[in-house]
Amino acid sequence: MVRDLRGLTQEDFALVSSRTYVSGLERGLKSPTLKKIEQIASVLNVHPLTLLAISYASSPGKKALAEALDLARKEADELWQSEP
Repeated sequence: MVRDLRGLTQEDFALVSSRTYVSGLERGLKSPTLKKIEQIASVLNVHPLTLLAISYASSPGKKALAEALDLARKEADELWQSEP
C-alpha cells in the first residue's frame, strides 16, 4: 500500500531486500525483523512506526489508522505513568 502510494516498484528496494522478499511481505507470507522494517521504511521515506501503525490498523483508511495510533499513544502514556 505505502509502496504503491509512493510510486515505488519492488525493484526499488534492491539495496535492502530482494523483490521476492518484498512480494512475500506484501502478501503476508514473510515476517520482517525490526531492522528490516527500518530499512524498508527508509526506502519508503517514512518512519518505521508509520508502517507498523498502517499494518495494525483494523482496516485501510485514515479513521482506522487514527484509532491504531490513538491506542498506541494511550498505552504508552499508561506505561510511562506507571514508571517507578
